[in-house]
Amino acid sequence: MHLAAHFPGVNNTTVWADPRSRSQIDFFSFEQLARTAERGKFDFFFLAEGLRLREHNGRVHDLDVVGRPESLTVLNALAAVTDRLGLAATVNATFNEPYELARRLATLDHLSAGRAAWNVVTSSDAFTGENFRRGGYLDRADRYTRAVEFVATARELWDSWTPDGESRPFAHEGPQFTISGEFTVPRSPQGHPVVIQAGDSDEGREFAASAADIIFTRHGTLEAGRTFYADVKARLAAYGREPGSLKIMPGVTVVVGDSDAEAQEKAAGIRRQQVSPQNAILTAEQIWGTDLSAYDPDGPLPEIDPVPDSEITRGRVRHGDPFAIVARWRALAEAKGLSLRQTVIETTTRQSFIGSPRTVAAELTSFVDERAADGFILVPHLTPSGLDDFVDLVVPLLQESGAFRSEYTGSTLRSHLGLPEPVWKG
Repeated sequence: MHLAAHFPGVNNTTVWADPRSRSQIDFFSFEQLARTAERGKFDFFFLAEGLRLREHNGRVHDLDVVGRPESLTVLNALAAVTDRLGLAATVNATFNEPYELARRLATLDHLSAGRAAWNVVTSSDAFTGENFRRGGYLDRADRYTRAVEFVATARELWDSWTPDGESRPFAHEGPQFTISGEFTVPRSPQGHPVVIQAGDSDEGREFAASAADIIFTRHGTLEAGRTFYADVKARLAAYGREPGSLKIMPGVTVVVGDSDAEAQEKAAGIRRQQVSPQNAILTAEQIWGTDLSAYDPDGPLPEIDPVPDSEITRGRVRHGDPFAIVARWRALAEAKGLSLRQTVIETTTRQSFIGSPRTVAAELTSFVDERAADGFILVPHLTPSGLDDFVDLVVPLLQESGAFRSEYTGSTLRSHLGLPEPVWKG
C-alpha cells in the first residue's frame, strides 16, 4: 500500500472553526504535517495549487482559502527538514513554460536527494488566465494537447544531461513549443521527477496512461474504484507499459474513533462543521448557477431549474450537467426526507473511511487487495494536526499486517513507489 499526505489548503473542507486549526501559510503548519507524514513512513507530501482567488457572486468566496503560497518554494524549504518523504508540487502546464518548470523541478530533486514529484494540472479558465501576461486560456479540448507535449518536452530537457554528467544541447520543435539551447541542471538523482496526473475524465485517464507515474483520482465505492482501476490499467499496454508502472491513488478522508459508532458520530460532526448553513447555500448556488440566498438551508431544495453556463462562480469548475445533478439531488432528498443542507452533506463528501483503527485499516487493505487502488492520498480536515490519529493508531496496524512498510528501504520517491529510474533517452 502507498500513502501520501495532502496539505489542506485549496478547498473549503477544512474546519477552520476548530481551535486546533492553524494557519495555512505559516511554515510551521507545512513542517508539522510533513514531519507527521514522514513519521508514518508515507510515500510523499502533496501540495495543491490555486492560481487565483475564486469568486462567488462577484466577491471572493467567503469559505475559500485566502493565501496560497507557491508550491515549489514551500517544498524546497521542506526538503531541509525531512529526509525520506517525497515532495509533490501541483504546477499548471497551461500557465508555465517547459524550460523554466523543468529547471525548478530538477532543482528540487537535487536539493531533496531524489524526492521530487510534479502533479500536472491544466486550465481552460479565462478568469484564472487574467492573472497572466497573455491573459488568455486554452480551449478545453486543447488543454491536454499542450500538457502532453509539455511533459514530453520537460523529459527531453532532463535527458539532455547524460547519467555520467555530460551536458548536451537540446532542441524541441512541436505544435506547442519550439525551444533549443542547453539545460543548466545536471541529471537529477531520480533521472526524472515523478509525474502525477490528477483527473477522472477520459482525457485525463489517457494522459495518465501515456505519461504519468501516479494518477490522483476520486471514487466513492469499492466497485467504482475497481472499475476505474481496471480501465486505467488496461490503457497502459498501448504505450508499452506494465500495470505496476502507474500507481492509482484516490484522495480520501479518514475519521478514527475508539469504536465504529464513535467514529461515525465524530464524522457526522465534522461534516456539519464543513457544510455550515452558509456553505450549503453557496454549494447549491454553484449547482443551480443563481442566487439562492432567500432559501432556507434547513428547508427543501429549490424548485427552480438550474441556469446553464452560469458564471456565478469564477475560478471553480462546474462538474457535470447541472440538470442531471439537480435531478439526483431531488430524488435523494425525496427518498430520504433530506433538507437542502442535509442533501449537500450527503452528496459532496469525499470517499471516507470511518471507524475504529482496526476497521479503517481493514477497509483500506481491502481496497488495495480488491484492486480498487494502489494506495491513498489522505486529505485531513485540520491543518496541521489532521494526520495525527491516523499515523498513531492506523499505521501501526497496517505495518503489523504487512500491508504497509515499517521502514523506508530506499532514499528516493521512485524507490518508495517501486518505480524504476527512467531509461536515459539522450
